[in-house]
Amino acid sequence: MKKIRRPWLRLPPLALAAALVLAPAATAAPVHIAGVDTGTYPELRVTVVAPRGSTAPYLRENGLPVTGLQALNLGQAKSVVLLVDRSQSMRGASLTNAVAGARAFIAAKGRNDRIEVIAFGRQAFALTRFSNSISDADAALRGLAVDARSGTALWDAVTLASHRLAGERQPGHVIIVLTDGHDVSSRSSFAKAVAAAHAARASVYTIGISGPDFTPASLRDLAGRTGGTYHEASSARKLAAIYTTISNTLSHTWELRYPTAARPGDTLRVTALVAGHGHADSEVQLAGVSGAGALPPPSLLPRSFWSSAIAPVLVALTVGFLILLACAFCFNAGYGTWVRSRLEPHLTPAKRATKSRRKPERTSLKRQLVSATERALANVRQFRSLQRLLERADMPLRASELLYICLGCGMFMGLVAAVLIASPVLALIFMVGGGALPVLFVRYKARSRSKAFDNQLPDLLITIAASLKAGHSFRHAIQAVVDEGAQPTAKEFSRVLSETQLGRPIDEAMVEMGDRVGSKNLRFVMTAVSIQRQVGGSLAGLFDMVADTVRQRQQFVRKVQGLTAMGRMSAYVLIGLPFFIAAAITVMNPSYMSPLYHTSAGHTLMLIGGGMMVIGSGILKKMVAFKG
Repeated sequence: MKKIRRPWLRLPPLALAAALVLAPAATAAPVHIAGVDTGTYPELRVTVVAPRGSTAPYLRENGLPVTGLQALNLGQAKSVVLLVDRSQSMRGASLTNAVAGARAFIAAKGRNDRIEVIAFGRQAFALTRFSNSISDADAALRGLAVDARSGTALWDAVTLASHRLAGERQPGHVIIVLTDGHDVSSRSSFAKAVAAAHAARASVYTIGISGPDFTPASLRDLAGRTGGTYHEASSARKLAAIYTTISNTLSHTWELRYPTAARPGDTLRVTALVAGHGHADSEVQLAGVSGAGALPPPSLLPRSFWSSAIAPVLVALTVGFLILLACAFCFNAGYGTWVRSRLEPHLTPAKRATKSRRKPERTSLKRQLVSATERALANVRQFRSLQRLLERADMPLRASELLYICLGCGMFMGLVAAVLIASPVLALIFMVGGGALPVLFVRYKARSRSKAFDNQLPDLLITIAASLKAGHSFRHAIQAVVDEGAQPTAKEFSRVLSETQLGRPIDEAMVEMGDRVGSKNLRFVMTAVSIQRQVGGSLAGLFDMVADTVRQRQQFVRKVQGLTAMGRMSAYVLIGLPFFIAAAITVMNPSYMSPLYHTSAGHTLMLIGGGMMVIGSGILKKMVAFKG
């Protein structure tokens, strides 16, 4: 029997083990570095295409492991912008096949991916907003038509997509560009488009359709500089296959970010390693001094010094010395203040008077600003109404001060909304709402004070009537109200007495108090008193009659409020119920409510619903309102 020879059995054990370990790597799909983006220096962004099912790659820079590595799998969650060329050169089957391929790509997107569609011809404009739903994007693509005007704004479209991606919070940002020509009508340049993609940390995948006006060089350069890949279709029929290829590639593409310690002008060798699947290498040269984000090399010391081991020690010692120097300055400044405080009692009176005038001089700027605002807006009706509202609320503020408080609150709420929500429209809404909060608070205080005054008015009138019946004058009766009355009536009548002592007629002071308090019942009382003082009669009996009338009016208003309580509660429930149900369903099933929040049809429905709620609440308010 002939013996079968197996030469590989003669290998040494160590070589045999190495062969067994390397065999899977040799047969697996290769690791590929799609691009290295240096536009966000000192952070580098490396796009690695790894085999399916592999773990996250790890990087080496010039043979050394990198620090601060962040790995992101684009197949899990990303925001994608589809740029579709609708210029006149795409007329006919080209646009039809492009739309079909884009729709197939959208239909196969991941569950957590967000899609937006931008069309460009003579100009670039967004057809949809970012959404997890495919209905808006699919409807926009089905209705896409060729531009009536000639032109191809390719770089404007890339810039627009980058700016819209910059506000997305998804970890991955991808732009897919489809065109069959070169740029002829953009306001932005190629450099601005690349810079915008770098700022948005977007990878641009370009698809070019071969034709007479087709120039692939710029598309290759755009994809290479942003970590994407370039694909070329010899005919429009191959677009669906290319879209499928890009979708499959993104499903196992990794975006790796790390801060590099290299200097501008250095050449780096980046190695991506995937456990069990091999590695890939790529060389890249960092931009020089003129590159975006690059720092100028030191001129006093050679570059070899800064790459040596002593440079970090020297920098640390310098920083420590500067911190100690700053602490010494602070201590000396405190010591000087202590010395001046000890010498203060021994200074001459003239020097002490000079020092005492420094603080008012510092605060004069604030007073000048407030006074200038008062003078500038003195004739504005809304400004005078605001001042009257402050007086009615009895708050120690001027209208200009409240105006600046509103501006500060609005800016603060707008800043908080811009940081947390990152939506310009919502930030503007929060800014307006924050600016209105102080005015609403003052209005609430004024309404509460007027209501308290109305509740005390019948007892106040009875007190005045009792004093008049006892033989006191009207001025002494008001003084009795000031001495025995509760707030805010005592304070208001005390102001009336102060004004009469300064020479103002008591009738004018009472009318001014009625306008200041804002009480209708008090205005009725003032009218009755003015008529009585002109025609004569018993003032005490008049006050008794007016007090009884005011009490009956208040009882009638309370009865009407009790009868309309059910209608008002119905209005509150009907207005608040949609918001409560929407919040509850969003918490229990967010995907069910996602089309309402992230599609244009959902936004339209919310606007229509909000308008109908405003109209309905106005009707209900008219039904239950009563003006006595």
